[in-house]
Amino acid sequence: MNPETTELPNDVVEAAGLPPGAGTVEPGYDPRLTNEDLAPLKKQTWSSYNIFAFWMSDVHSVGGYVTAGSLFALGIASWQVLVALIVGIVIVQVFCNLVAKPSQKTGVPYPVINRAVFGVLGANIPAIIRGLIAVAWYGVQTFLAAEALNIIFLKFIPGSEALLETGFLGLSTLGWISYAILWVAQAALFWTGMETIRKFIDWAGPAVYVVMIMLAIYLVSEAGWSNISLNLSSGPPMGFWASIPVMLGAIALVVSYFSGPMLNFGDFARYGKSFSAVKKGNFLGLPVNFLFFSLLTVICASATVPVFGELITDPIHTVQQIDTPFAILLGGLTFVTATVGINIVANFISPAFDFSNVSPQRISWRMGGMIAAVGSVLLTPWNWYSNATAIHYTLGVLGALIGPLFGILIAGYYVVGKQRVHVDDMFTMSTKGRYWYSGGYNRNAVATVLVAGLVSVAAAVLPKAFADMGAFDVTWIASYSWFIGCGLGYGIFVFLERRNPQIPVLDASDEHVSDGTAVERTGVGAEV
Repeated sequence: MNPETTELPNDVVEAAGLPPGAGTVEPGYDPRLTNEDLAPLKKQTWSSYNIFAFWMSDVHSVGGYVTAGSLFALGIASWQVLVALIVGIVIVQVFCNLVAKPSQKTGVPYPVINRAVFGVLGANIPAIIRGLIAVAWYGVQTFLAAEALNIIFLKFIPGSEALLETGFLGLSTLGWISYAILWVAQAALFWTGMETIRKFIDWAGPAVYVVMIMLAIYLVSEAGWSNISLNLSSGPPMGFWASIPVMLGAIALVVSYFSGPMLNFGDFARYGKSFSAVKKGNFLGLPVNFLFFSLLTVICASATVPVFGELITDPIHTVQQIDTPFAILLGGLTFVTATVGINIVANFISPAFDFSNVSPQRISWRMGGMIAAVGSVLLTPWNWYSNATAIHYTLGVLGALIGPLFGILIAGYYVVGKQRVHVDDMFTMSTKGRYWYSGGYNRNAVATVLVAGLVSVAAAVLPKAFADMGAFDVTWIASYSWFIGCGLGYGIFVFLERRNPQIPVLDASDEHVSDGTAVERTGVGAEV
């Protein structure tokens, strides 16, 4: 049912022994598709600030710092970089609003809303793909945070340097200790549930800002404002027309960087008290927050040239160069916190829902997250993260599939389904269910994934292979693999649905149908 019709008072929810975020499992829901983590929420409580804080945690990471700083070293003028940043992040904002609406309106996470498009069983296809991407990046982010923790150990426990000389499976003993500490800490935070995670990200994002501002003030005071240049471009200046492809590539880089959390943003938007609150949080958390964070990044990176004699775009390296115990402790812990924040929201929660969707009765939300955590260790990310070819061909392939999945979901919900979803039918295995399609699969969606996915994967990996063989160099195409996949996914799916319709257009007056075009009402699912 629509969460608007299933609100329960907090005291009733607590008396029942259920957390405020638990879903309502209706009597007719099939247990093969249902648990309380996947069912429509009883209560949607997140405000605009909670969504804003989510994006702060997603942006404020070592990867976000390096990505923003790297754009200023592409050889284009600073104003062009700022234009690329703004255009790229606004595109992300628009797409996030699109993917947020179906989950916020129905109160279900990303893999469940896909049942209305892919079929009740076919939804496992996008769920597994997104889950595998998250597992890989979960391991990478934990490894990067462990590197920051290593610095603290080396500074304050001199004897720990000897632990760098021993190790196994390609990682030093000290590396294993740091990785294990962060692995356990993240798992413990995740295990406490979504409400604790919300409180953590509400605090973590602003905390990183405080330290970033302190770092910027320190570096500027050391360098002198007159020695700060916001233009980090290297090499001869580009002409206007020559700079256009570079600007477009920078825009694509911004969108690609956020493509993972953008795809499964419904996992968080479902908690929003209204779609208006989600949109406001996205505006504050994306264009406003990202632009300010990028400017802070550029100021800090620019100041490293006069202060340290070299351009440093890695904040951990910057803190190391300051070389005072307080700076290393504060900076190291801050960037560990930042990385844990992005790891939890981008790479832990997603596979938790995704893997739970595969077998709800055997795999709870918590169990799904722990599968991802264990899998991240088995992948030994430290062995392949430094290998550009391995990253390109493994994560490149998986990442290229995000575009088609996004295009199909948007086309299915907005264009074909007219923003109407029969919520209860996403939880039934009845052959008469609206989303049973053919054996639980929408053949149009599956065919679109295969066709659009093959093209986008080819666009991501083949140009580099051709260039390495000395054939021809069209590697620039790889930067746009997400856009290629998204466009093809959208276009092919709409074409197939019009030729052979599968998704039903429902009656908006049905009380079991969530109508995304309806005006928001007071209560759950409305702005309060």
